Amino acid sequence: MYLAVKDVKALENYLLLLKFENGEERIFDVKPYLNIGKFKELKNQDLFKRVRVSFDTIEWPNQLDLDPELLYKKSFSRLNNLMNQTVNNS
Repeated sequence: MYLAVKDVKALENYLLLLKFENGEERIFDVKPYLNIGKFKELKNQDLFKRVRVSFDTIEWPNQLDLDPELLYKKSFSRLNNLMNQTVNNS
């Protein structure tokens, strides 16, 4: 399924809050990629937080971008994340 990214917000702990064109909000964890090639540069929090929407996906000022299909497939529902936090904090 191909859905364009319409909004992105950098969160703590190298997470991204993504809003897709269908209105769905999902969380993408960048941590598993931080030791791969150009992703290493994103360990710099200032750079990581400068993520933005570009066309139908996201990119950082260092020209790094990710495929929107990957972002959708490897992300999880924001609702699931909130429910897990509630259960873990109980």
